[in-house]
Amino acid sequence: MKSITINGSQRESVGKKSTKALRNAGQVPCVIYGGDKPLHFSAPELAFSKLVYTPDAHTVVIALNNGESYNAVMQDIQFHPVTDRILHIDFYQIFENKEITMEIPVKTVGTSKGVLNGGNLRVPYRKLRVKAIPSKLPEFIEIDITPLKIGSKFYISELQNDDFKLLHPDNVVVCQVRRSRLAVVDAEDEDEDDETTEATTDAPATEATEATQE
Repeated sequence: MKSITINGSQRESVGKKSTKALRNAGQVPCVIYGGDKPLHFSAPELAFSKLVYTPDAHTVVIALNNGESYNAVMQDIQFHPVTDRILHIDFYQIFENKEITMEIPVKTVGTSKGVLNGGNLRVPYRKLRVKAIPSKLPEFIEIDITPLKIGSKFYISELQNDDFKLLHPDNVVVCQVRRSRLAVVDAEDEDEDDETTEATTDAPATEATEATQE
């Protein structure tokens, strides 16, 4: 996973007056948790642009003016309700041998067979919660949608990996191709539908329930 370096200054005073003065000077007050005690620092608002205004996931190296540096991930961010300026950021310190949890972007590749036939690709989860040691965290989770036909679904269970753990139930649908009014069903799909119909013609009617997504 890519890392971004943010140069900041450790804060000696953390009161309301000093915090307001920092913001007036274009600085963002921040806190790093996860160590022996919370560490307060500040950095120019522009320094966070590549971290905040991007769909990508990054780890962060926070380099302070006293020569110390910390590896961390962004945990929480607060924006001004009117101006959308960054008001405060919380970071969580990471250690190489300790697992952390991050939201990792989902990236689809390929061209879906169902989409070519007029279906609609739905990706309800643009990010997935992943738990791993920092060196094993992926930059993104890639899904090849090429084999997806109209009505096909891609589940969390198909993304299991030895390097990280996905913190979602196996039956959660990550993406699917839904039928549209203009969709065309090809011969292969029709054959499969016929086989399914034949197999279920003599079966007793049962009441089906669909798992809900979290």
